[in-house]
Amino acid sequence: MTGLIFTIWSGFSQYKIIRHAPKILRGDHNNQDDSGIINHFQALTTALSGTVGLGNISGVALAITLGGPGAIFWMWIIAIFGMSIKLIEVTLSMLYRNIDNPDNPHGGPMWVADIGFKKLFPRYSKLGKIIAVMFSISIITSSVTGGNMFQAWSVADVTYEYFGVEGWISGLLMSVIVAAVILGGIKRIAKVTAMIVPIMVTLYMLAGIYVLGVKFNDIPEMFHLIVVSAFTTSEASGAFIGGSVGTAFMYGTKRAIFSNEAGQGSSPIVHAAVKTNEPAREGIIAGIEPLIDTIIVCTFTALIILSTGIWDRNEDVQFSAPPIITNQGEIWSFSDTTHRDKSGKEGDPVIMHIIANYNEITGQYIHKVPGRIVSNNNSLEIKWEDFRSSQTPEIHGEGYYFDYVGATLTAKAFDSVSAGLGKWLITIASWFFAISTIMAWGYYGEQGLIYLFGENSVFTYRIIYCSLIFIATLGLIETSIDLDNLSGIGLGIIVYANLPICWIFGYRAINAYKDYIKSERIQ
Repeated sequence: MTGLIFTIWSGFSQYKIIRHAPKILRGDHNNQDDSGIINHFQALTTALSGTVGLGNISGVALAITLGGPGAIFWMWIIAIFGMSIKLIEVTLSMLYRNIDNPDNPHGGPMWVADIGFKKLFPRYSKLGKIIAVMFSISIITSSVTGGNMFQAWSVADVTYEYFGVEGWISGLLMSVIVAAVILGGIKRIAKVTAMIVPIMVTLYMLAGIYVLGVKFNDIPEMFHLIVVSAFTTSEASGAFIGGSVGTAFMYGTKRAIFSNEAGQGSSPIVHAAVKTNEPAREGIIAGIEPLIDTIIVCTFTALIILSTGIWDRNEDVQFSAPPIITNQGEIWSFSDTTHRDKSGKEGDPVIMHIIANYNEITGQYIHKVPGRIVSNNNSLEIKWEDFRSSQTPEIHGEGYYFDYVGATLTAKAFDSVSAGLGKWLITIASWFFAISTIMAWGYYGEQGLIYLFGENSVFTYRIIYCSLIFIATLGLIETSIDLDNLSGIGLGIIVYANLPICWIFGYRAINAYKDYIKSERIQ
């Protein structure tokens, strides 16, 4: 609704954003004497490093796994309206940034709330302070969960899946790399992301074009599936246990917000460091981020996953004998299953499907039961988790599935077209995307901490932040639901902290934008 209101209020700014942003990025409006420390392109790539990454690789896979193909449609809708939200929130950040120290400017919703209330509503300055504190806490929370631990675990998971590297080793290496960059501050982060992001996006897109070229005839059908599934119940099919319209909307919305960050108030923090004295100009640059991130890159990923059929594949392994079901009250247990498939290894997560009580989330009667491959006397077995149900469950299907979570599912989609493509492309891309995202979100959280406690708190925060990369890879996350929950921590809070700021001060950004459009004679 916020995006729709801002879209209408700004005169459908998406059109002008698309037309004018490239001119700004070319340097047509650069002035080295303006306040700030980084240029427009560096701000864009740093902000994109926080969005174009595992949200596009892992997040899209999660959206389809949990919400079905229709989730992608709602990602598109959120992205389109998100362009206007980015315009408003970044313009506001530029209008109310703190440039007391020209070599280290600060901005973002916390400063908008603080400075904005003091200037426009001095009687309610304490309210502005409360909102600013709420946002600062939420941006720190989001930075260490979705911006850090979600990324680290996804990389560790896909690296372990393909190369057998223990998660803690990946976590330790990522911690060292990120620390070497973020200890140098925003200038070093901007330089690194300006180099990494364009290269990795280009490589990922080229590989995607190859896969979609092979599956070219299926593309129209996939677009049709996405649109139809957004408005109808998706029936269970293979690995996919079905989804309702509400499920598609919920997961599509969550993944879109997580992916392009429109409304989160995160990207305004980095844009506030840009060399410009024209607030709306940077708002226009920020406005193209949802277009690049969600409309283009996420759609690529979605079409690859859907066209290859990896999301609704048949059972990966057939039962030699179905598990025996026993119960104690409403708690149902499943006997261990012998695992003879050579592709599986100790520690791999697996799932089987059962029929039980009505599943309100999916609108079906099918449920997932997670398990894990364990070693027992030189053989492999699957230990299944217990399941709670008032109805006697029945095994659904003739086998079980490897639980390809997030980025691993995307990698398997690439592999299904060309053996080894996903193994190398997604592993490498995950590392680069995750590291750049972790660095960007480290800066976001750092700025929230600076607002609360000042500059002296930064070093301690950076050490803790890098340590959490390692901690995330120690087995805290196991399933798709775990991964979705982790990335969602702080997301609701941060949106509800930021959007009221946009509503209260939005008219200031709209006026600045319209004045700029007139002064530049943009049609």
